[in-house]
Amino acid sequence: MTEAKKSDQTRQRILDTGRGLVLRHGFSGVGLSRILSESGVPKGSFYYYFASKEAFGTAMLADYVEAYLDRVDALIAAPGTAGDKLDSFWDAWLSQSSAPGIASACLVVKLGSEVADLSETMRETLDQGVDALVARIAQLLRQGAEDGTVRALSDPETTARMLYAKWLGAAVLAKLARSDAPLRMARAETSGQLSPTGGQFPT
Repeated sequence: MTEAKKSDQTRQRILDTGRGLVLRHGFSGVGLSRILSESGVPKGSFYYYFASKEAFGTAMLADYVEAYLDRVDALIAAPGTAGDKLDSFWDAWLSQSSAPGIASACLVVKLGSEVADLSETMRETLDQGVDALVARIAQLLRQGAEDGTVRALSDPETTARMLYAKWLGAAVLAKLARSDAPLRMARAETSGQLSPTGGQFPT
């Protein structure tokens, strides 16, 4: 194993461990000493990879966004209709018996408000990730209109952003209520809104 690969692994271990801690306690609620002790790296090694805690936070968010978008890209590239792929994406927000849903591990839900006031670079990284995700949802909406599995929409980009906003809000409410009821309501509304055979939403 090369030194470069060992270095990459150490950096990734810090990012993965830090993400787990941040998901539980928030970014401000996790001190550098906790990240170091749970990552098993000395303070000097941390500063070899990250100039500051903010730089670590920015890298953690960039790593999260990249992995998330890779999964969405794999979903888009897989066989099946666009409607089925959108259904799979919405269903993934809900916790299943065998795995937690997106909402429980979403750094946008956990950190969106916190980093907007805390760090411009962290805010920009997360905001750019949201923009990229919304563009992919819009892509699926357009493809769904073409293959007949999603209602044709006059402005897929705006609909995609509003859908994401609905799901993000539902995830926050679900976290607050400790109930997945808001997410299930979002799921039912989304199905009606996008149904090619009619529903309760006109556009």
